[in-house]
Parts: sequence; structure tokens; C-alpha cells
Amino acid sequence: MRALIHAAGALAFVALATLNSGGYRFGAADQAFYIPAVLKRLDPTLFPRDSALLDPQARYFFVDEIVAGVVRSTGWSIEACFAAGYVLGLVIFYVALWRLGHVLFRTPLASWALLAAETLRHRITKTGVNTLEGYFHPRVLVFAVGVWAIATYLRGHPWLAMGAILAAGLLHPTTAAFFVLFLGVAIWTTEPHARRAVGMLAGIGLVAIAWMLLAGPLQGALAPMDPAWRALLESKDYLFPVRDWAAGAWVANLGTACLAIGTLAWRLNRGGATARERGLLAGAIALLAGFLLTLPAVTMGSALFVQLQISRVFWVLDLLGTVALVWLLVDQPRGMPARAPARWRQAVAAVLIVVAAGRGVWIAFVEHGDRPLVAARLPDDDWTRVIRWAEQQPARAHLIADPGHAWRFGTPLRHAGRDVFLEDVKDTAMAIYSRESAARVIERREVIGDFAALDAAGARALAVRFGLDYLVIDRDLDLPLAHQEGRFRVYALTGTK
Repeated sequence: MRALIHAAGALAFVALATLNSGGYRFGAADQAFYIPAVLKRLDPTLFPRDSALLDPQARYFFVDEIVAGVVRSTGWSIEACFAAGYVLGLVIFYVALWRLGHVLFRTPLASWALLAAETLRHRITKTGVNTLEGYFHPRVLVFAVGVWAIATYLRGHPWLAMGAILAAGLLHPTTAAFFVLFLGVAIWTTEPHARRAVGMLAGIGLVAIAWMLLAGPLQGALAPMDPAWRALLESKDYLFPVRDWAAGAWVANLGTACLAIGTLAWRLNRGGATARERGLLAGAIALLAGFLLTLPAVTMGSALFVQLQISRVFWVLDLLGTVALVWLLVDQPRGMPARAPARWRQAVAAVLIVVAAGRGVWIAFVEHGDRPLVAARLPDDDWTRVIRWAEQQPARAHLIADPGHAWRFGTPLRHAGRDVFLEDVKDTAMAIYSRESAARVIERREVIGDFAALDAAGARALAVRFGLDYLVIDRDLDLPLAHQEGRFRVYALTGTK
């Protein structure tokens, strides 16, 4: 019976999380990087020009190698792998939250309330990260493993917890690093017998980091970004907190941290906490201190510290803040008198569940009612058919389209596995990881100018300068037509190579 209950619970959790994310979509948002990265791993001849843009970010992640390996070994498509990764991440998140609630809460009702609360997808203020995504993103999967690791640590298995998050770090190391810091401090605090091992691991890690910075792949990474590089990133309003955060963002993030830390401290002082919650408190303090201590380096534009996007520690603190609220409003703490009648606590839990369901239905079927709930493949439309046509062109084909094509037409043209002159939003995001990438994006923004004013002569001039083969556009130009899908024209510029 318990297995059936949890199977139903996991199914409901996946459904509510998907509804509150506006449905599941393949090819959305950050997959503008991950799909081309996987395609390049599957076929190294792809992206002979755009590799200079993709590789600086790809060196920090192994998700492209892992997904490509799964595709080769199983015969699955990228679409199937990403869908499986999406579901796997949510199922692990369900298990992790239930285990966490089982340790921290006295009543199962509070665990169900926590699960409902965590389906309410929201943005962590001014960090560029959402608590859930409506597509496969490795950081969501790693976050779920991190929550499982916290619960595993609380249940008395600290090294299993640390091993799990270190392994998950192959998918998204920056998200894993926050949990490694959190758990490392927690284990040091509550497991005296493990301190020598923790110290040795920390020392090895510091030596490895020093080598990478001084003689390895991260040489020069501590140098400040030059003014042009920083100016390019002005649209990314989550990178420089001192510059970009208004008072409300500071209140929201520091308030969440204070709620999490303060509630943990109160639980410990009042005797309602488990023995290892001192570790949670120490880990939470370490995350906040890490953000504050690195803030000057981020503000000065030190490239590595900007690239780490350390403000995302507030994602972990947001989870702990949610746990604190559920504990305060729904749970009946161990060893402490109930603060509210049972019916009140039941009502709060019911409200959370109803809000999660109602909000999810509204987002999925009203706010985003123009798209299917589950889109496991690219949409069947004219733009996708242009992408499919581009896939059939030689691997060295070089295309140019409106720099805003990804948000205008719904899908990045680079999903075709072909070089694309400029995809403004994602190329700017990838430029965070390399000064050379930033210079490339700056140059291409300048030379393309106002795409709406691009004429045949301008297209030919760009083709000569940058070796462009095809122009994809939704208006008529006096150029040789190579292909057409609905309103989209593909014009030949210099011929494929």
C-alpha cells in the first residue's frame, strides 16, 4: 500500500510541477546551448565556426558527453534522453523532499505540504534561476540530487550524501558546488570523526583549483572583465548584484536566508531539532557567507567569480526557507506544544495543495493555452521545417537569420546542427564564459545592425566577410531562393562549402 501511495504521489508531483511550469517543452530556453553541445559530441565535424562559442561553456559541464554516450549506447534520440532526464529529475526531487520531510517533520501532512509548495515554480529573485523548468535542465536534476543528499546526511549517511552530489556534479558542477560546500561544512560540524577526511578532501580540492588557475585550463580566470565585456552582459541582470539588485531583491534574498537560518537556530535552541540540524544551520550560514565574501570579487568583475554565479546559493536557501515555513505553519514540532489547532494546520496544507493545483491549471491551460501540455519534439510548423531543411545541408553550411529568431519563432536555428551567425540572447549568455566569445558577439551585433533594414547588398557583404552560405528571413529579397517554408525564405548567398 505504501508503494502505491508513493507511486501516486510521485505522479501527482510530476504533474503539478509540469503544470506550474507551463507544460513540458523540448528545445526551449537553455537547451539553445545543450542541444548543439550534444550534437557536436555526436558528430565532431559540426559547428566548425561556432565551436569557438560553444566550447568555453561546455568545458565546465559533462552533460553533453553523458547524453551523447546514452544516445550512442541505447539508440535513443536526444528528445527521448531529455524527456527521461526531465522525469527522472522530478521523481528524484519527490523522493528527496519526502525523505527530507520525514526527518525534519513530525507529521506526514507537513511532508505533503512541502511537496505541494515545491511544485510552485518561481524565480529566485535576480539570480537567473527558476526553482523548476518546463524542460530538461541538468541543474534541476542536480538540485534534486542535492536535496536527496541533504536528507541522506540527516539520516546518518554523510559520505553517501557527499558521493552522490560529487557524482551529480558531472552534469552541472556549479549547482553541485553549492551543495558540496553546504554538506562539507555540515559534516565537519556534526561528524567529528570525519573532520580529517573532510580536511583532506578540501585540501585536495584547493590544490586542484590552484593548479587549474595557475597552470591549467582556468589560467587568467581571476582577471577582471574588461569594460566592453561587462557592457555586453548588462542585459544579464543577475550577474552583478551590487549593480543590478534593487532594494526589493536584497530584501527578498537576504530575508529568505534569515528565515531559513533563524528558524534552524530557533529549532536548535528550543530543543525541537534533530542532532544533525546543527550541520544544516552551519551549512546555510556558509552559503550566505560565501555569497557575501565573494561579492567584492564579483563586483570588480573577476571573470571566474562572475561565471560561478554565486548568487544562486539563494536557491538552496529558498528551499530551506520553504521548509521553515511549512514547519511553522503545518507541522507539530517534536518536544514542543502545538502552536495551532490541528484543523488550522490541515487547512494550511489543503490550501497549499489547492493553490498548487489551481495555479498549475491556470498557467498550463489559460496563460499558455495556445501550446500543448507536452511537446516532446520541436513543433510541427514552418520554422521547424526550415530547421529540418538546414539539417540536410553540408556540415560546414553557415546560416544567418534575425538575431532574435529564437524568441520570435520559438526555436534556435542552431538546433539544426549548423553554424549560425548570431543568436542574440543565448550567444550573449555563452559570452559570460569567454572574453573571446564576448568579442565575437560584440562584433557581430555591430556589423548586423538593424536586421529589419538588411537588404540584398548588405547580406552579400556579410556573406563575403564571414563566409555565410544562407540567409533565413521572412520577407522577399533580390537573392537566389534556395528553399521556402510558408513565410520563411532561405536565400543562397555564396554557396555551401
